[in-house]
Amino acid sequence: MRRSLPRAVQAPLLALAFSGLFLPNGQAQSKEPPDPLDGPPFTTVKAWAIADAKTGALLWGHREAEALEPASTTKIMTALIVVRQIAKDPKVADEKVTFSRRADETDGSSAEVKEGETLAVHELLYGLLLPSGNDAAVAFAEHFGSRFAPPADAPNEKDPLRRFVAEMNRVAAELQLHETHFENPNGLPATKHRSSARDLAMLAGVALRDSNFARTVSTQRHVGNASDPKGHSRPITWENTNHLLKIEGFDGVKTGTTRAAGTCLVASGHRGDDHLIVVVLGGSSSPDSRYPDTRNLFRWAWRHHKNQP
Repeated sequence: MRRSLPRAVQAPLLALAFSGLFLPNGQAQSKEPPDPLDGPPFTTVKAWAIADAKTGALLWGHREAEALEPASTTKIMTALIVVRQIAKDPKVADEKVTFSRRADETDGSSAEVKEGETLAVHELLYGLLLPSGNDAAVAFAEHFGSRFAPPADAPNEKDPLRRFVAEMNRVAAELQLHETHFENPNGLPATKHRSSARDLAMLAGVALRDSNFARTVSTQRHVGNASDPKGHSRPITWENTNHLLKIEGFDGVKTGTTRAAGTCLVASGHRGDDHLIVVVLGGSSSPDSRYPDTRNLFRWAWRHHKNQP
């Protein structure tokens, strides 16, 4: 006859079993060390970086040099190339960009511009950076690409989009973004399309020095006007995907989301005279999870940065 243990003995043993303190063979389960009481906050993202926007210096990071999929944070580079053209010749801002079928049929997030419609360059920057228009990135690449040299490995390349992407990679090399390589102007998944948290922090710092870029990424809502071939215009309302802009002190820069990349954010924030850039890459599938992670990193960094020598 099998005897059962007294209830007074059963209860503690069951509690230990369910708590995971013992393995099935009765051995004690090893545990990780206790959480440290100092250091940056824990986050849900794969990698992050914090940089001083004024100096470009990397201050802190976690897996910050790891090449990961950057999703639509790619469009920081796309926009930088466009605003550099405007800086060289201000008349470029008023050039008309006409949407091709390829631009109109681009997958993913959209500026909602149709084939044959045109917008001024300065207007389309909002369509690129606020709703994160993948189509706008293609339209910009087609519009400007012929002004740039072809890829080094394809000297006869005529496609303006490929020439534009080649320019993106040349600028990345110029800025010494060592973990960055672009395959397209919008960040849609591609095998070799990669960047790192520290590269994106450096890139954002450079881009924010341009007033056109800084003004655009700090805008929460903008109404643009697209004209069709017959000259009829229609308004398009673009809302910024960066929810941090609803909080005082945050003024950019760019979100990014794909299934492969997870949720990403390059954020610019001011606190007094302190200007920091925080980048988070590879967040969870919830698009809102990147915001508390980023805010926690900013809070920690603002407390510690002012005490840096």
